[in-house]
Amino acid sequence: MRFEIVGKVVEIETFAAGSSIRELSRLRLIHGAGRWRKSRGVAQIRLVDGSIHRAELHWYESHGLGRFEVKLKRFLDS
Repeated sequence: MRFEIVGKVVEIETFAAGSSIRELSRLRLIHGAGRWRKSRGVAQIRLVDGSIHRAELHWYESHGLGRFEVKLKRFLDS
């Protein structure tokens, strides 16, 4: 699903780091070596149809390289 992050990501929590990440070898191959972490947070997002929702997002990040592969996990508004 395509979306755009609107505003800041809040409630950021790292829940896997280093060898705890199943995709570590793929991340290093594609994006390069670094101290990789898998994190989650909550943000307002805009979908392709223009609607805005509050959602939980997951992503991989590495110091100096940035945030990669942001995934929409679930909508939080009712």
